[in-house]
Amino acid sequence: MTTPSDLRCDFTGGAVGHRLKFGGGRGQALPKAAGFTKGLTPSVVDATAGLGRDSFLLASLGAKVLLIERSKEMHALLHEGLLRATEAGSPFSDVVARMTLVHGDARELLVNYAPDVVLVDPMHPPRGNSALVKKEMRQLRELVGADPDAFELMQAALAAAGKRVVLKWPLRAEAMAGLKAPSHQILGKSTRYDVFMNS
Repeated sequence: MTTPSDLRCDFTGGAVGHRLKFGGGRGQALPKAAGFTKGLTPSVVDATAGLGRDSFLLASLGAKVLLIERSKEMHALLHEGLLRATEAGSPFSDVVARMTLVHGDARELLVNYAPDVVLVDPMHPPRGNSALVKKEMRQLRELVGADPDAFELMQAALAAAGKRVVLKWPLRAEAMAGLKAPSHQILGKSTRYDVFMNS
């Protein structure tokens, strides 16, 4: 499978760079869902790294983040993006220094780690109107495919996380089949974060 020529992981420009400079910090939906508070910065495994933006956000707030990506092509894009951010110098290099990228299947690798939080952002169910899906997300879907094993990944995440699993899911989508009800939810404009607390 070839990588779309204009698909790239950019941690220094566009929305990601702007978010680093002007974002809402720990008050944003994802950090709240992941349990970031004024005095607490959890360790995180991003089990479905994708373009790495969620990992970058959490790392920018001080967290050490392990990114797991099973697509060889996507892993290569992430690797290149992290190198560019390192070469760009501070503050970008400071953030990516807290990010570690691993290639492999998170269902198998999670047993090797004991993070406070596991973030799972599987390929979401297609929307009814494909015209509403951004070009970048269409390219990402073409590159990594669907995630028919998302339920298995959630089970692995729940077994590995010390404190919580955060499932990133479309705001109005049905719950993942077979999954227990979340402890609570954090709602965004188009996305919701289903939070599963581990006692």
